[in-house]
Amino acid sequence: MSGTTSEATKRHLPRRLTQLYVGLALYGVSSALLVVSGLGLEPWNVLHQGLAELTGLSIGVVSIVIGAVVLLLWIPLRQRPGLGTVSNVFVVGLAMDGALALLPDAHGLAVRIPLLVFGIVLNGAATGLYIAAAFGPGPRDGLMTGLHARTGQSIRLMRTLIEVAVVATGFALGGTVGVGTVLYALSIGPLAQFFLRRFAVPTPSAGGVVASGGPSGQAILQR
Repeated sequence: MSGTTSEATKRHLPRRLTQLYVGLALYGVSSALLVVSGLGLEPWNVLHQGLAELTGLSIGVVSIVIGAVVLLLWIPLRQRPGLGTVSNVFVVGLAMDGALALLPDAHGLAVRIPLLVFGIVLNGAATGLYIAAAFGPGPRDGLMTGLHARTGQSIRLMRTLIEVAVVATGFALGGTVGVGTVLYALSIGPLAQFFLRRFAVPTPSAGGVVASGGPSGQAILQR
């Protein structure tokens, strides 16, 4: 059975690599759409934007720096990064900055609201793509699951504490918190789970379809 699994993994490797990098790039684009909408960002980008305002760096560069710092925190938590983990650090930030350089400013709610909604839906699709590729969780996901493993507290609690902390810090630094932040928090879980099933890579396990981007496909629903 293990030989069959290995052969299936190799056979689907091109698809998985494509899903990984397309998903990460689209994640960056979706984040850029939320920035342009000006109606509120996802939790970690509230922090990234606040730090960008403070430092003068682009939000994408700040995302890369914070991702690298968070990845260092994996060491005491004994988490192991994968290809997807390292790629996440760089690809999302670069794609975000690239998209922001190309996107025009949005004026008026008639434009900003559709940008927000499309950005959130695209974010869910991007999350499903790269998680289903199963190359390891993003650095922020690993921080959450690592703290869960070391403390014994639930993943839900760890995620809530981390996100409240980053949103509060980012808002204090000038990051955008708004209706988009709330809408993202309420919808990203169901959206990511929906797209995760759609983009799952077939495996030989009972002829089924399996996808897991980390310790739990249900739990890893955010970069």
